[in-house]
Amino acid sequence: MPLFGRKHEAEKKHTKENDFRKRYEIKETLGTGAFSEVKLAEDKFEKKKYVAVKCIDRKGLIGKEESLENEIQVLRRLRHSNIVQLLDVFEDKCHVYLVMELVTGGELFDRIVEKGSYTEKDASHLIKQVLEAVNYMHERGVVHRDLKPENLLYYSADDDSKIMISDFGLSKTEDSGTMETACGTPGYVAPEVLAQQPYGKEVDCWSIGVIAYILLCGYPPFYDENDAVLFQQILKAEYEFDSPYWDEISDSAKDFIKNLMCKDPHARLTCPQSLAHPWISGNTALDKDIHASVSAQIKKNFYRNKWKQAYNATAVIRQMKKLAMSREDSSSETSGK
Repeated sequence: MPLFGRKHEAEKKHTKENDFRKRYEIKETLGTGAFSEVKLAEDKFEKKKYVAVKCIDRKGLIGKEESLENEIQVLRRLRHSNIVQLLDVFEDKCHVYLVMELVTGGELFDRIVEKGSYTEKDASHLIKQVLEAVNYMHERGVVHRDLKPENLLYYSADDDSKIMISDFGLSKTEDSGTMETACGTPGYVAPEVLAQQPYGKEVDCWSIGVIAYILLCGYPPFYDENDAVLFQQILKAEYEFDSPYWDEISDSAKDFIKNLMCKDPHARLTCPQSLAHPWISGNTALDKDIHASVSAQIKKNFYRNKWKQAYNATAVIRQMKKLAMSREDSSSETSGK
């Protein structure tokens, strides 16, 4: 019996590798993790349709089957325009293959740095999209638990591209029991998680507050080389709006962040409340260009960690350009005959 067949036979048929190979042609490796690789693949049934395939080694799955089962279950629940979609699941004796929607616009930070201008309004528009997607998740009983800028990708290279939430490896459904496990990325994790208290979807709202903070200044609200000191800062919700970086930022933006990065989860804004905040739904986000300051801080504080990422969005852009060029070459050769 397939590893995931028991729960998902009614939703999606599972097939062997030869069926996977019949459907998809592997092109390039986009990234590698400890027990998985992300590959670029072309759909043989729909030419020029590309997907990202997460190829998971079964040896690395031993003892973690439930975690992958959970990720698949969660992704099957979610169909939203700002959430990277699971398209299919295949498996064989050696691997499980998650066929994912391919996003080709690159990472959030890269786009901000490359932009000629960037304002509070841009940040507000980004956060609104994240809130709408997370609100949708929460309505369906899903908590992401690892929201951070690295998991926010642009759908395409277009200037007006939407933002997409990816990586649901730590997500959990509320109906799967009380959440008490300390997980997530240290700088983005909510105080109640570190305090080892039972927690809920409020942890995602805290993380959105942290992301909003970074989008407006380019550096994290909590930082220390020593994790114990970092955790103490988070547990006390101790952060500042430092001068000069925050001098030109609106009081409305600061109020929005304070109400999300609030130590008491019950006093924290929910997604619907956040969407109704004037900084998101009104016209209080300023038009002043903050690109120079924010991009300089992003480069200083985040770029040194880029090599660690398993799924490199820059590799996607590079490979897609390469494929486009090879198609152009082959079509020009054909037309020249």
